[in-house]
Amino acid sequence: MPMPTEERVSQLVAGLVERRGFDLEGVEISTAGRHADAEARVRVIVDSDDPADLDAIADLSHEVSAQLDDAGDFGESPYLLEVSTPGVDRPLSTERQWRRAQGRKVRVTLRPGAEPPDPGGKASFDARVGKLADDTVALVLGGKAKPHRVSLALADIATAVVQVEFSPPSPRELELAGGVAPGRPAPGSEPDTTVPAGADAADTRGTTGAAPQPVAASDSTEGTVE
Repeated sequence: MPMPTEERVSQLVAGLVERRGFDLEGVEISTAGRHADAEARVRVIVDSDDPADLDAIADLSHEVSAQLDDAGDFGESPYLLEVSTPGVDRPLSTERQWRRAQGRKVRVTLRPGAEPPDPGGKASFDARVGKLADDTVALVLGGKAKPHRVSLALADIATAVVQVEFSPPSPRELELAGGVAPGRPAPGSEPDTTVPAGADAADTRGTTGAAPQPVAASDSTEGTVE
């Protein structure tokens, strides 16, 4: 039986995700190996304005698994479901993602022909995200040494990816950025929000009738539930 597309899975789970107070940020489907009966890995990425609640994500994971099993799109093919919040190195493409990334460091790449916010600047640069106003985002450039705030139209940005930070920014950087988005961890001090391996919340292997099996949670994403 053909594997359902990412678009189809998105359609199946979008309403459930929204009713549980989350935004559906994406669906990724991959298979381990090239055999026809290879197990599929289905990753459902969700986010919200509130701090990550692992119990809520675990409950959502079980409900998404039941929804996919009831739909029957996978037939008898086994699949491994992972429901998680976006990883630290997530790309920013929507206004809500920019709003939630306030205070975080990002790598910005401008669209061809767009003027850098600093005269003589490069088309790709690091900045700290400030407040979003209409279609313009405030950015803090200069790092800890010479922080200063500029504005950039979202239309001038080709890509923006949140960067992993191993130390906190200077107080002045955060002040210019307007602080960290409410409910979000301070840069450089993200807590470990991984669901412990073997916990009940990790039992979300969809196998169309087979008993769930515990799955070790991944360390690569924030708030992972497998």
